[in-house]
Amino acid sequence: MRMFFSPRISALAVVFGAVLGATAMAGSANAANPLELNFWLSGPRYDGNMGQCESALSAISAQFAQKEGRFWNSDLRITGFADVREVAYRPWEGPNSAYNAIPRRFCSASAMLNDGHPRMVHYSIIEDGGFAGTGLDSGVEWCVVGLDRNWAYNPRCRSAKP
Repeated sequence: MRMFFSPRISALAVVFGAVLGATAMAGSANAANPLELNFWLSGPRYDGNMGQCESALSAISAQFAQKEGRFWNSDLRITGFADVREVAYRPWEGPNSAYNAIPRRFCSASAMLNDGHPRMVHYSIIEDGGFAGTGLDSGVEWCVVGLDRNWAYNPRCRSAKP
């Protein structure tokens, strides 16, 4: 059986082979050129404007109550905070730092729960970490020691610290 290829199919095969060969021989990707940077690719601009440690406490209380009720069928609530303190502010800055890392303020506090047990809370306030990174508010990530039921920050909320 003899196979015939039309000139059109042969031309397409040559073009496809040339494109494939050029792609295979191309070097690594380069960074955006100055023209591309004019189209909103200028990179992150962080000012380090975040609230103080006390500014996140109401958000932590509300989120804790919501999580406990919705996911763990629990009536636990945070009734108050004491010994609120900053642990670190942008701890990675220095000679071996991550350039343009998202600014964070790390804090700790003692929280009193409605079960009568005080527990440590470790949390961070993140610049532009609010809803969809809009910058309208700071985001808060937190962990209550002993109540990290899904083990997101275990052991003992160590991953919530700097």
